[in-house]
Amino acid sequence: MTETDNHQPQGALRNLRIADFSRVLAGPLATMVLGDLGADIIKIEQPGVGDDTRTWGPPWWSDGENTTSTYYLGFNRNKRSISLDLRDQEDLKLAHQICLSADVVIDNFRTGTMDRFSLTRESLAKENPGIITCSITGFGSTGPGAELAGYDFVVQAMSGIMHITGEVDGEPSKIGSAMVDKLTGLYAAIGILAALQERHQTGLGQHVEVSLMQSALAGLLNVGAAHATADIDPGRYGNRHPSIAPYEPYQASDGPIIIAAASPLLWERLCEEMGRIDWITDSRFKTNENRLVNIDALATEINAELSKDTAVAWVERLQTAGIPVGLVNDVRAAFATAETLGLDPVVVLGDDENAFRSVRSPLQMEITPPTVRRTPPTNNQHGEEIRQELEES
Repeated sequence: MTETDNHQPQGALRNLRIADFSRVLAGPLATMVLGDLGADIIKIEQPGVGDDTRTWGPPWWSDGENTTSTYYLGFNRNKRSISLDLRDQEDLKLAHQICLSADVVIDNFRTGTMDRFSLTRESLAKENPGIITCSITGFGSTGPGAELAGYDFVVQAMSGIMHITGEVDGEPSKIGSAMVDKLTGLYAAIGILAALQERHQTGLGQHVEVSLMQSALAGLLNVGAAHATADIDPGRYGNRHPSIAPYEPYQASDGPIIIAAASPLLWERLCEEMGRIDWITDSRFKTNENRLVNIDALATEINAELSKDTAVAWVERLQTAGIPVGLVNDVRAAFATAETLGLDPVVVLGDDENAFRSVRSPLQMEITPPTVRRTPPTNNQHGEEIRQELEES
């Protein structure tokens, strides 16, 4: 992989170094978020294959020299890579040096692995009390689940996410992307930033832990609240909402559109734009509660009106009226839509046929915006460079 120049705004975390022992998705996402914000991420990988996701293809992408899975490329930009075998004493010594030179050490090994190599917060703090460590686990590190392996798909099943996802009378379904890993990675990044702020005030580091299971339960949002607060065990609603109507896909003459009229004002505006102000006073639809009771009749009425024109025509008309509405895009169309909306969703490094394209960070910051300074590294790409830095420090 190639490097880009550094003639870009300096990131807010430009003075931080993070030793990243994580692999797959949750940990690498957390460190990429911090790397986008300017942190120096040193990715420690096992010799040979390295991060498991390097081989998780297709799809593949080649820069003309190296062919790598797009899965790996999606979560590992803005990092430097060094290959170390922690079972080798010399390599372990280097890993220890890297950790002590870092502000943060993050891992998602099985519980006990970092302890076996004396790379825990307790061990490292003897030489650097300000060090912050972060462990990402499947099911926690102290209870009966500490020894269980955790993957997004398994946790989607165990956490209830699959139970509430899919058609009402169909099979449970996973979400189309690894949402549990994503939530866990973002929670890890938030926890690390909070620990850094605390260290700024006290000078002391601390250990941060976040599990896939707890992140998934938190990610249930209103569904989890229904259980915790009212002891409800929600089921599947398909594409309908348990508490709002209209809030689902409806059928125009040539395909579906999504309408989310989630307030009394939006409901009345929808009725007006569809030429059905009679719905406003119809006893079946007058209130949100009435509309939920009569949700099938409501869908029939809305679909009948939408069938009079195309999906695109209805979306343009309803958007103009300020009603939340959209087409059901495929991924290519989703990126194209973002472009037309001025969101600039893809960042490009390089200007030749092998230029690297990556999904832009959603963060917008006035003074220290996220940047993409490095393409995802090959395994051990920066090994010699990092070793030289350690010798000179």
